[in-house]
Amino acid sequence: MSPDVSPRPSLRSAAELNAAIRALWTGPGGHPTLRLTDEQREEYSRLLAELRQVERGDVIEAA
Repeated sequence: MSPDVSPRPSLRSAAELNAAIRALWTGPGGHPTLRLTDEQREEYSRLLAELRQVERGDVIEAA
């Protein structure tokens, strides 16, 4: 019987994730925005979670 292992999704680099996070906080004309929409907050949460995974992976690989 083969183990039921789902493939791990490929993670973006920390630089890519940071750029995506910065883009969420950049409003029209390149000016910072003070508030995110509900949809943007959900995306922000997903990006932060992915960034934490990447950062943990970096620590584990370096150890």
